[in-house]
Formats: sequence, structure tokens, C-alpha cells
Amino acid sequence: MLLALITLLHVLVFVYWLGGDLGAFYTSRYAADPARTVKERGLALKVLADIDMAPRTCLILALPTGLTLAKLKGWWDVAPEGVAAVWALCLFWLVMAWAIHIHHSPPKAGVRRIDIAIRWGVLVALAGFGAASLLGLATAPLFLALKMLILAVAIGCGLFIRKLLAPLGPPVVAMMTTGPTPEGDAIIADVLSRSRPVVVSLWILLILAGLLGLWTPT
Repeated sequence: MLLALITLLHVLVFVYWLGGDLGAFYTSRYAADPARTVKERGLALKVLADIDMAPRTCLILALPTGLTLAKLKGWWDVAPEGVAAVWALCLFWLVMAWAIHIHHSPPKAGVRRIDIAIRWGVLVALAGFGAASLLGLATAPLFLALKMLILAVAIGCGLFIRKLLAPLGPPVVAMMTTGPTPEGDAIIADVLSRSRPVVVSLWILLILAGLLGLWTPT
């Protein structure tokens, strides 16, 4: 039963991550459409932010569910203490991510700085261990090493998307308070346009990770 539940949870991580990204991608078009009313565009932005919490949540849960599944299936002999530590870190990280979303924490808030620090730490750890396993310096099998590298790149894509979306704040605030302007609409459209190729790249990474999980090359 435990194996079935963890397998289901890991599959749901893939489904809601990719599905949530698709939903946010589609909704962003309404937020950038100057033909829509301010109310409609504001609602689209709110829906986008709420939907985006699905992939944010799944990114965090991908590591502990995948590690637990690898342990239960005998793919990788990880110490139970190591699995428990990863779960503790990721659940703490998940609580912070939701707190940031619910309380609309500003970019310079301490909780956001901790969140970014964890993302960079996990990224470096996954990239380092994945690369070490490929070089025969660590014990993870090939498909898990590759999935670690993919998750590291996915986290990097998320950080890059945040950087690309940073200029979105001022024109959106201006639109909601004083109304849209051609200059503000141009900034919103440009920011969303530049972020879309990174999002599509993330979809490709997710599909590749799913393929590796089914193929499990050693």
C-alpha cells in the first residue's frame, strides 16, 4: 500500500506540474490582452498566480516522492534517515512557498530570501550529486542521476522565470490603480513573451523526466 501511494503521489506531481504550467501559460494571454477590461485582466492575473502554485508545489514534492520511490523499489539504497531529512526540508520549503503566496510577501521579505537560498542549495546539491553519479563517484543509477540533473535545471528555469517576471510588478500595479496605458501594456506583453520559451523548455524537461522514470535505464 505504501509503495502504491508513493507511486501515485509521484505521478500526480508530474500531472499537476505539467497541467498547472499549461493552465498558467494559457491564462497569461488574457492578462496581457489590452482588449480585455481591467477587471478581467486583474482576474486573469489572480487565477494565474493561484494556478501557478500547483507547479510550485510539485517542484518541491518531486524530490522527496522520487527519493522515497527509489528507496521502496530498491533502485537506490538510501539510508532512511536521509529520506526523512529530505522530507523534512521539502515540507518546510513547501510551507514557506505557500506562506509567500497567501501573504503576498514582498520580494525582499526574509521568507523569500530563505526560499531562494533553499532553491539554490537544492539546485547545487542535485547537480553535484547527479554529475558525480554519472562520473562513477556516487552511487545513484543512471536514470536517477539524469533525473537529478533535470530537476536541477528545472529549478534553475524557475529562478530564471522569476527574474524575467520581475519587471511585471510596476505596470500591473499601475494598470489596476490608474488604468492601462500603451506603455504598460507593451511591458506586460514583452515580459510574458520573453518568459514563454523558458516555460516551454521546462515542459520538455518534465516530459523527458517522465520518460526516464518509465524507461529506468541503468
